[in-house]
Amino acid sequence: MKVLVLGSGAKDHAVAWWFSKSRMIEKLYMAPASPATRDFAQGLSDVNPSDGQQVLKACRELGIDFVFIGTEAPLMTGVVDILNSNGISTFGTPTHSLKLEADKKFSREFARRNGVNIPDYAAFTNAEDLSAYLDKNGGKTFVIKPNDISPSRIMTSSSDPKVLIDFAKGLLEKGPVVLDEYESGIPVTISMFMDDNGGTLMLPICSEYTKSEHGDKGMATGGMGAVCPVPMDYECLSNVYNQVINPTLEGMKNENLSYKGILTFSLVQTGNDFKLVDYHVRFNDPAAQTIIPLIKTDPVEIMDAIRMGTLSKVNLNVSDRSAVSVVIASEGYPLKPRTGLRLHAVDAPYYSSSPYADTQFFFGAVKVGEDKSVYTSGGRVATAVAFGENILDANRKVYEAISAVEFKGAWHREDIGNKFFSSVNAAS
Repeated sequence: MKVLVLGSGAKDHAVAWWFSKSRMIEKLYMAPASPATRDFAQGLSDVNPSDGQQVLKACRELGIDFVFIGTEAPLMTGVVDILNSNGISTFGTPTHSLKLEADKKFSREFARRNGVNIPDYAAFTNAEDLSAYLDKNGGKTFVIKPNDISPSRIMTSSSDPKVLIDFAKGLLEKGPVVLDEYESGIPVTISMFMDDNGGTLMLPICSEYTKSEHGDKGMATGGMGAVCPVPMDYECLSNVYNQVINPTLEGMKNENLSYKGILTFSLVQTGNDFKLVDYHVRFNDPAAQTIIPLIKTDPVEIMDAIRMGTLSKVNLNVSDRSAVSVVIASEGYPLKPRTGLRLHAVDAPYYSSSPYADTQFFFGAVKVGEDKSVYTSGGRVATAVAFGENILDANRKVYEAISAVEFKGAWHREDIGNKFFSSVNAAS
């Protein structure tokens, strides 16, 4: 099989790396070209991954059988529909199902009518109505976010109406906003592969860290780290299926929203109960980088089952180890990250394996300069992932190895995974 992976983020590096380990791959391509994947995939530097006609042309010229689209930009431009209508098999969400993420008001209405457990919410198109709503609900903490897709988790939470209104004004210039009642608890990320025949395959459960500062404080980001798997007993797992997953899948079937790809549930766990915060019709970052190295099943076997509608027959083989990931960001992220900063001594082994025991590096916001050196091109430059017998062990290993990715102003959170173990601060 000849496979093309679209995207240039760290999660796309992780996906391409996963495919490169397959015994069933004849040729692996990546668009756009990335220094992170040049060691094992042929980069298509002249192909815009969000341009369906360019992608289709490349598939025809190169004889590509399958296109994996796990990132948002190509999904939003309808690349899946263009490829499918021309006989190219894909992994990814078609246009008619994107509204589960791209229209948050729709997703919440969908959840309500299908019995999915969600926080109270309201949608607004102007600051006046938002202000009136907050006046009636004084003292509550809310989360406000744009109604459309926001891959960088553009949002803020506060009990101060002025903070919420000031933040909303900038968003309202571009479109509606959604206000969710804040739910305290443990963030849980559940990703499921799906075919369009009712088959699903749950991946190891993650908890992601999305705030910029130690202790889950600071600004919302695209993600600063994750742990996997999250311990979950039978009662909790049963509840998450009954409260969120089963009614979602049944609703998607009834409303003709099923597709061949991945659905990610961003949840909050309080005790044994779960509430849906958002649907994502793609892989989350850095959840993907944390989950993928733990999967032992050949990716082509999974993709073939999705394509054929036989996913329910696949038994997922997963490592019994734990993983902790830490994102290495550029100075100024998430507001105005510095770019063009040279990474020191990033050699090819870092892209396909790591010289550090039980550690993997996935690179996102990087590019090759005219001098052939690697430079930063955005905020979240790389993700370090380590594996251990438990979260404590993986935490220790990832923080020992993280300094290998070095550039001026590099920073990271120092508490990823700490809340899952007590009495020992493995990051210190």
